Amino acid sequence: MNIGEIARRAGVSRSTVSYALSGKRPVSDETRRKIQDVIDELGYRPNASARALANGRTSTIGLVFPPAGNHYTGMQLDFIGSVVEAAAAHDYDVLLSPSGVDSDRSFQRLLGERRVDGAILMEIRLEDDRADHLAALDFPAVAIGRTAHPESGWWVGLDHTALAAACVHHLADLGHRRVAFVNRPEQLLRAGYESAHRGLDGFTKAAAERGLTVRTYCCGDDAASGQACLEQILHDDPATTALVTLNEAALGGLYRGLSQAGRHVPRDFSVTGVVAGRWAETVTPQLTAADVPAEEMGRRAVDLLIERLDHPGAPPRHHLLAPPISLRASTGPAGGTPSA
Repeated sequence: MNIGEIARRAGVSRSTVSYALSGKRPVSDETRRKIQDVIDELGYRPNASARALANGRTSTIGLVFPPAGNHYTGMQLDFIGSVVEAAAAHDYDVLLSPSGVDSDRSFQRLLGERRVDGAILMEIRLEDDRADHLAALDFPAVAIGRTAHPESGWWVGLDHTALAAACVHHLADLGHRRVAFVNRPEQLLRAGYESAHRGLDGFTKAAAERGLTVRTYCCGDDAASGQACLEQILHDDPATTALVTLNEAALGGLYRGLSQAGRHVPRDFSVTGVVAGRWAETVTPQLTAADVPAEEMGRRAVDLLIERLDHPGAPPRHHLLAPPISLRASTGPAGGTPSA
C-alpha cells in the first residue's frame, strides 16, 4: 500500500495525500477526513524514510554511548533503558551508537547520513571531541555529563564532586580515619572521563579537609577486578576501615574480597559510594550510597532534546543533580557496632 493507492481511493491527488500526512500545507477538513478514512480502512503506515522525506524528521534519537571496556555495565544499561522509555513517550525511536570518539565510523554515519533528528551523548570526557563536533555543526544534542566548560551546552549532569565529598564526610562523621577510593578503570581516567575526574577531586578535597589518610585506586568494571582491588587495598594499608566507590560493576567483587579477608561489613569495614539505587540494593548488606537517578537523568535528557528540536533558537539549558545519601546497612562507626 502506498500514497498513490490512497490518493486513487480517496479521489485526490498524490500531493494532497502527502500534504495531509506531513502537515506542510493546509488541507480542508473534508478532504483530510476522506484521506484518513482510506488510511484507517487500509491500515496504512508510512515507512520511516518516506516520513522523514515528507516532514524533515526521522522521529529517531541517536544515543551515543560507548560501553565500558567490552560490555555495558548494569548502570549503563539502566541509562539506555531510561532514554528508550522517555523517547517512546514522545513517539521517538532510539538508535544506539557505541562511539567513544569523533572519528568512529558509527558516529560519522549518524551525522553524515542524517539518520537521527538529534543525539544524546553519554560517558562524557572533560575534553570531548564528539560534543565539540556537534556544537560546530549546530546539530541538536544533549549530554548526560559535563565537559570542562559546560556553560554553553545542553546537558544533564550528576555532581560527582559533591557526592564523593558527601560520602567522605559521612565516613569521617562515623570516626573513620583511613579510607580508600575505588574509581573507574585507569584507561577511562586517562581519557578524561568527567565522572572519574570529578569524583576523585571531590574525594581528595574532602579527605584533606577532614584530615584523613587515604589511598586512591583505579578498578576494572567487573567483579574480579573489584576483588583484586580490595586485596590490594588491604595489602597496602591493613588499617583501612572504609572505602568510597564510583564503580558499581566492581561492587560484588569488593564485598567478596572483604568476606574472604574476614572483614565483616559494617562491623569491621564500611563501604559507600555513588551507585544506582537498584544496584546498591542487590548486595548484602545493602549499600549506603548517593543513588544515581538514572531514570530521571535519561528522562530529563530526552525532554531537553525534544525542547531543542521544537525550539531551535532556545538558549542552552541544563540540570545538575546531587541526590542525598541513602542510609542503608553498609556503614557503621569505626571499630564500633553498626549504625541503626
